[in-house]
Amino acid sequence: FPTLFSQLPDPAIEDQGKDYIRPILDKYAALCVRCPNYGTRTNTVVLIDAEGHVTFTERNMINADVNQWKMSTYEFKLHS
Repeated sequence: FPTLFSQLPDPAIEDQGKDYIRPILDKYAALCVRCPNYGTRTNTVVLIDAEGHVTFTERNMINADVNQWKMSTYEFKLHS
C-alpha cells in the first residue's frame, strides 16, 4: 500500500464523483448521532465496482460545527 497512499490525494480526481457521493452522504446523515457534547463527526462511504475500482469518500466535521464539513475523495483500483 505505500505506493498507493503516496499518490493520494490526487488533485485531478478530488472533484470526480462528488455529484454522486454527496446525495449518498446527505441521505444517510440522518443516521448520525446528535447529542450535547457527543455525536458523529465523520461519515464514510466506500464504493467498489465489479472491475475493482474503489471510491472512498469521507466527510469530517470542522470545529464541532454541524454546518461545516470537509469532504475528501480518493479513487484507486484493487490489485488482483
